[in-house]
Amino acid sequence: MNRKQSLSTHAAPEAIGTYSQAIKVDSTIYISGQIPLDPSTMELVGPDIDSQINQVLKNLEAVCRSAGGELDAIVKFTVYLINLEYSAKVNTIMQEFLNEPYPARAAVEVVALPKGAQIEIDAIMVV
Repeated sequence: MNRKQSLSTHAAPEAIGTYSQAIKVDSTIYISGQIPLDPSTMELVGPDIDSQINQVLKNLEAVCRSAGGELDAIVKFTVYLINLEYSAKVNTIMQEFLNEPYPARAAVEVVALPKGAQIEIDAIMVV
């Protein structure tokens, strides 16, 4: 029996490769990395890191809602940044979207991200 179920929503950018926006197994949702694409145009939002962080969190929120959850149901984030100096901005903006207790999180500096994005975040949510 395959317990793996693919989830998707038009309120977040469509997958641009061989992956699902999210996969549900029992009550756990594994959300693929979201970059700062506007779901209606599939183009990156402004070049500034603040608008990119906001868009990524909005995209994650849309996937969470489509899966029957919300951002506060996320138990683990992995944040990929092209510059770890953006970590403080990530913290500040995440506080606008999340309530305590905050999820576990890792931050990783990478050389490049798809479509020239400055940030990507994937998540694990429990509903």
